[in-house]
Amino acid sequence: MFILMALVFVLGYLAIALEHPLRINKAATAILTGALVWSVLMVGRSSIFLDADHVEHEELIHHLLEHLGEIGSILFFLMGAMTIVELIDVHGGFRVVTDRITAKKQYTLLWIICVLAFFMSAALDNLTTTIVMCALLRKLIKDKETLWLFAGMVVISANAGGAWSPIGDVTTIMLWVGGQVTTMNIIAKLIIPSLVCLVLPLLWMARVMKGEVQRPDVVKPSGHHGGNVTDGERKLVFALGVGALLFVPVFKAITHLPPFMGVMLGLGVLWIVTELIHMRHGVDKRGDLMVSAVLRRIDMPSVLFFLGILVAVAGLQVAGHLTLLAQGLDRTLGDPYLINSAIGVLSSIVDNVPLVAAAMGMYPMTQFPTDHIFWELLALCAGTGGSLLIIGSAAGVAAMGILHIDFIWYIRRMMIPAALGYVGSIITFWLMWS
Repeated sequence: MFILMALVFVLGYLAIALEHPLRINKAATAILTGALVWSVLMVGRSSIFLDADHVEHEELIHHLLEHLGEIGSILFFLMGAMTIVELIDVHGGFRVVTDRITAKKQYTLLWIICVLAFFMSAALDNLTTTIVMCALLRKLIKDKETLWLFAGMVVISANAGGAWSPIGDVTTIMLWVGGQVTTMNIIAKLIIPSLVCLVLPLLWMARVMKGEVQRPDVVKPSGHHGGNVTDGERKLVFALGVGALLFVPVFKAITHLPPFMGVMLGLGVLWIVTELIHMRHGVDKRGDLMVSAVLRRIDMPSVLFFLGILVAVAGLQVAGHLTLLAQGLDRTLGDPYLINSAIGVLSSIVDNVPLVAAAMGMYPMTQFPTDHIFWELLALCAGTGGSLLIIGSAAGVAAMGILHIDFIWYIRRMMIPAALGYVGSIITFWLMWS
C-alpha cells in the first residue's frame, strides 16, 4: 500500500502533464489523485504504518483536517487575490500601468516585466505577484506563444524574488517564523544569488525574444458597461486594490493572522467602496462591475487543481514518504549543498512546503543555528527550484490556471532557462559564502 500510494501520485502527475493529449482537465485528474491517495492511506493503514494498531481512523482524519486548514488558507488567499485582480481588471485599472509601459521591443519589455515581478514578489509574495502580472500581460501581449514565454519568465522572476525576502514565499516565512533565519541576514545573503537566478534566464531568452510586441488590437472592457467607468473611479479602484495586496504582509506582521485574512480584509473594503461607487448608477447599468458579478469570473478549476495537488502531497507527507525521502537524501548525499540542491529539484515535483518542513524537523538548530548557511541555502533552493516545472510552485500553478499554459510546453521552452538560473544561483551562493 505504501508503494501504491506513490504509484497513484506518479500516475496522477503524468496525467496532469499529458492534459492536452489525454483531453482531460488537469483539475479533474488532480482532485481524483488527491482522493485516491487518501483512500489508499485510510484503507491500507495496517500495511503503511508499523504501529497501525495505534493509528486509528480518527487520527488520520485529524491529520487530513489539519492539512485542509493549511491548504484552505492558501486557497482562500488565492481566491481573494484573484477577485481583487479581476475587480481591478473590469474597472480598467490596469490601464494605469499598461498605458505607461511604452516599450515596443519584446526583450526590453521582458526586462521591465521581470524586474518588476522580482521586486514585487519580495514585497508581496510570489503567488500574488504572479496573479497581478498575468493580468497585466493579458493587456500587453496578443500572441499566445509570446504571452506564455513572458508568463514563464514571470514565474521564474517571482520565485527568485520571493527567495530573498522573509515574506516572499511560504517556505521563507516558515524558516523566518521558526527562527532559522533573520530578516536582514537572509536579504544580505540571498539577494545577489536571487538576482543571478533572474538575470541568467533573461540573458538566455535574448535568443528568442526578438522583434516587437504584438499588443491586443482592441482593449475591450471586461464588463459590458465597463466603458462607463470614469478615470477617477478607475484610479481609485486600482489604488485600493493594489494597496489591499500590499497591506497583506503589514497586516500579518501586526496581527499575526494568516495572510488570507489580510486579503479578505482588503477585499471587504474594496467590495464596499465599489458598491458605494456604483450605487448611484443602478444595478442595471453597472451590475457587471459589482463584486457579485466578478466572482463568477474566478477560475474555479484552477482552485480545485490546487486543492487536489496539495491534498495528495499532504497524504504522502502523513504516510511518511517525504520524510523517508529527506532521510534518504541525508544518507546518500550528506553535503548540505548537495542535499539542498536535491530538495530544490524535488520541490519542482512535490510541494516545497512539506520538504522544507521535513528538513526543519531533521536538522535541529543545535546542529545548524540561526542564520547558518544551511538554512539560507534551503530557502534559496526550495524557493527557486519550483520554477523547473510549472507545477512546482504556487506561482507556476496560478500562471498555469490563469493563462492555460501547457505543462509539456513549459518543459520544452522554460526548463532550460529555469535550470540555468537555479544552478547559477547555487554556484553564486557557494562562491560568496562557502
